[in-house]
Amino acid sequence: MKIAIGSDHAGFPLKEKIKDLLTQKGLEVIDKGCYNTDSVHYPEFGAAVAKAVADCQVSRGILVCGTGIGMSIVANRFHGVRATLCHNEFTATAAREHNDSNLLCLGARVLDEALALKLVEIWLATEYAGGRHQTRLDLIEELSK
Repeated sequence: MKIAIGSDHAGFPLKEKIKDLLTQKGLEVIDKGCYNTDSVHYPEFGAAVAKAVADCQVSRGILVCGTGIGMSIVANRFHGVRATLCHNEFTATAAREHNDSNLLCLGARVLDEALALKLVEIWLATEYAGGRHQTRLDLIEELSK
């Protein structure tokens, strides 16, 4: 699996930890920035990852900012992206199981590192359930036209 990852300055340290986890799992990681803790504008990095997902350059994406809110707003502007902001194990599971999330958003200032890494693992391992959930995703797609 190929995954694009990105962050703003607040999310940079956690992004680096997530990148290490993904690499250890043997996944190909495309880092879209940022590359240090100097202040940046999160929409640029959110858009770069979301575009990679929308254009099928990668299977999934992960974005990290202070709260995860800004990144999720940016990412969901891109057609075909289902970015989900997750805060706990249940939301990480449901994001994949019910919403077929292809982009995970995390808040570095609201999650401790251990929980954030656990959420990444859950999100990666959880399969999409389909069924009644697909009907809802189809409706979202239809409404977005």
